[in-house]
Order: sequence, then C-alpha cells, then structure tokens
Amino acid sequence: MKKKYYIVGLIFLTFFVISFITNILGALNPDVIQSFNLSLTLSALLPFSFFIAYGVMSIPAGMLVEKYKERKIMVAAFAVAFAGALIFSAFPHYLVFIVSLFLMGTGMAMLQVAINPLLRVSGGEEHFAFNSVLAQLIFGGASFIAPLFLTYLINSLQQNNGTNIVKLVFSNLVPTNLSWTSLYWVFAVIFLLMIIIISLSKFPVVKRKEDEIAGSWGVHKGLFKQKTVILYFIGIFAYVGTEQGVSYWLSKFLYTYHNYDPLTVGASTVGWFWGMLSIGCLVGLVLLKLFDSRKILLVAVISAAIFLSIALFGPGEIALYAFPMVGFSLSVMWSIVFSLALNSVESHHGSFSGILCTAIIGGAVIQLIIGWLGDMFGLRTGMFFIYLTLGYLFSIGIWAKPIITNETISMKKKLKDKNISSAKN
Repeated sequence: MKKKYYIVGLIFLTFFVISFITNILGALNPDVIQSFNLSLTLSALLPFSFFIAYGVMSIPAGMLVEKYKERKIMVAAFAVAFAGALIFSAFPHYLVFIVSLFLMGTGMAMLQVAINPLLRVSGGEEHFAFNSVLAQLIFGGASFIAPLFLTYLINSLQQNNGTNIVKLVFSNLVPTNLSWTSLYWVFAVIFLLMIIIISLSKFPVVKRKEDEIAGSWGVHKGLFKQKTVILYFIGIFAYVGTEQGVSYWLSKFLYTYHNYDPLTVGASTVGWFWGMLSIGCLVGLVLLKLFDSRKILLVAVISAAIFLSIALFGPGEIALYAFPMVGFSLSVMWSIVFSLALNSVESHHGSFSGILCTAIIGGAVIQLIIGWLGDMFGLRTGMFFIYLTLGYLFSIGIWAKPIITNETISMKKKLKDKNISSAKN
C-alpha cells in the first residue's frame, strides 16, 4: 500500500514538473523578445518548437512504452529534457533555444503518454477519475507558481544592494543581461533530480486493457480515415491553440497596449490565468453532474469569447481580470472535448488517445499564426484568430453525437425510477 502511495505521489510530482516547464513560456515572452530583439513571428517559433514535439513524439512514445515500459521511458524523457535545458543554459542563444525547447517538449510528450496508464494502475481503477482531477489541479497549481518563481528569481539577480543566495549561485553562470535564463539552470537541476528519483524507484507492472494498447501505424492510419476522428483532432488542436494562444501572448499584450511590467504584472497575470483555469476545473466537476457536457461546452465558449473581448478592448485594469477569466472559461473544454471524442468511437481508444495528444501541436501552430498576424497588423488583431478556434469549439457542442453521454443527477434519477418501475412490473 505504501509503495502505491509513493508511485502516485511520484506521478503527481511529474505532473507538477511538466506543467512548471510547459506553461512558463508566456511569462518569459516579453523578456525573450527584448533579449534577442525578436519579431512576434520569431518569438512564436519558440513555443512552436516546444509543442511541435508533441506531434512528433506522442504516437511513437505510446509504442515505446509498450516495448520498454514506463520507468525506462520516464528516465529517457527526463534525460532528453535535461539535455535540452543544459545546452541552452550553457549557450543562451536564440537558435539554441529553439533546439532546447524541442528537446524539452519531446521529453514532456513522452512523459504525458507514460504516466496516465501508470496512474490508473498505481492509484487503483476505482480512484482513477478522482486522481486524474487531482493531477489536473496539481498541473494548474504548478502553472500558477511558475511565473511567481520566475519573478522571484529575476528580482533576486537584479537586486543592487547586498548579496543573496540566488546571486551567489548564478552570478558566474548567467549573463547580466539575460537573467531570465537562470530558470533553465533550475530546470536542468530538476530534470537531473527526477532522473535519479525515478531510477531508484520500483514501478508496478502496468497491464493495459485491450482498448488502451497503442496499435500499429496501420491502426492509426485507419482511424485517420474516419471523419469523426479528424473532427475531434481539429477540436483538440483548436482547444490547445486557444489556451496557449491566450497564455503565451497576454503578457506581451499587457506590455504593448497598457505598458504593464512583464516581470511583475505580466507574470502575475499569466499565473492567475492558470490559477483560474484550475479553479474552473473544480466548478466543472459540479456542472458535469448537473448538465449535458455539450451544453456546458457551448456556455463555456460564449463566456470565453466575452471575457477575451473585454481583455482585448477594455482598459488595462479590467484586462488584468478578464484574461484570467478566459482561463476560468476554458477550464472545462479539454476534458469535455476529449471525453466526447473517446465516447464517439467504438474501438481503438488507446490509439485514438495518441492521435488526440498529437493534436496538442495546435499550441504550436496557432501561436505562430497569432505572431505572424501580429507583425503585420498588430498583436490585438493577431489575437482575433482565437475567435476562430473558439468558433470551432462552439460547433462541437452542436454537432457532437457521442455513443455515451455524461451521466447527470437527473439521468441517474430517471434510470433509477425506470428500474424500480420495471421491477414492479
């Protein structure tokens, strides 16, 4: 029993690390642009290089896990991420950063594929739903903490009076004008510690259900010929693009149009975006017990569009609250779209999950489009593209016809009444 709790705790720690690494780019964005003198398009290539790794590695990672099992793949994933963080820490240049982010994205994609089945086995199938939600809350919590940690790190390095522990550690490692790169030394240390911890840990044997096994390339090709698979692939693509499109560009938007300091106000707002997204997950759990998920999706999209409009066109002090409320509105969309997708096909759910994870590349492509449009017409106009992705997500709430719908309290009561009536007859 203690061993199971240990592995579940290790998985939660992995979720924390994945989120801490993944969602810090938005807070870094204005500093990176200034440090390397980048256009918005060149800036967008950075998250592009990170998220495109999901498109490259999600399906192959599933096959690798089948062959080499979870522990080896997790060690390999952190080793690849460690290499990425180390090369940029040692050589902090733009092109090196692109390679570095691709390597770290590759590691994070491998981890995402490995840890979900491991959580089901370690925590028990009967607790999987609860543990999955808890993992998402931890994921969101790490995204909230990361920008605050960045602010602390840079403020400590730029402190003029006296010497502190951060200065002592990083003064000879980080260029004076690139203090934010100290974060990647921290990442390298975290990855190294995770390699050591996982290498010394004993993992349970994960026996996948027949439908959880990642199929061959032929199975994946067959799925891609189905209209339903393609439509939901675009849905996940649109959701991740929306989420990352807002979180990555909001700090730069606040600086460009309202002159808010990216290091303090911008980083804090990014943190609150992820914090409100986590709180929204808790509210979503309640709503999904009361209403059809498709109706919740429709309301959530409308809410997100309203708050996005307020953030883009309202005064700066209102935008500081509106952007986090976009995160709150987006919170239920991932789980709803993902579950609608899996509940809309009768077989090969393991392979379909891999395809849906591949659609995370939406976080790469849509940010790049926003940056490109921003260079031509201004960042505010570039962020209009998010209305298109929200529009597609809205359409899912209209055309989705899952084989199984989410069970609500009213549905449960009707089923109970029906069973009682049948028993009487």
